[in-house]
Amino acid sequence: MLLDTSGLLCYFDKGDARHRETVEYYGAASTKLTHSYVLAELVPLAHARGLPRRAALAYAVGILDNPEIEVVWVNDQLHRRAMSLLQARLDRAYSVCDAVSFVLMRERGITDALTTDHHFQQEGFRRLLK
Repeated sequence: MLLDTSGLLCYFDKGDARHRETVEYYGAASTKLTHSYVLAELVPLAHARGLPRRAALAYAVGILDNPEIEVVWVNDQLHRRAMSLLQARLDRAYSVCDAVSFVLMRERGITDALTTDHHFQQEGFRRLLK
């Protein structure tokens, strides 16, 4: 399962209506993959939602240290593959972070995303959180 920014935020925010469902999906997943662009989005999104910055930073660092989660560091080649996907989908409003996720999911054969983002469905993946 790919861990997207919105899914990680639902897991972090115990007050989120989807928190319990998110924890269940997370616990059931045998594969947990995310990438550095997701982590770059996580703290600012938490801050924008009024969550404590110190706790959000600690959470993000904890993801890096979590042996259950593989964090892929976006390099030049992966970034370029994501940009190519964006150029091929000019009719979609995907972010670069979304495109990196889609490329990784296809390369790894992952179909499920812990996310609330409808773009994953548009790209043919299973969005676990509504």
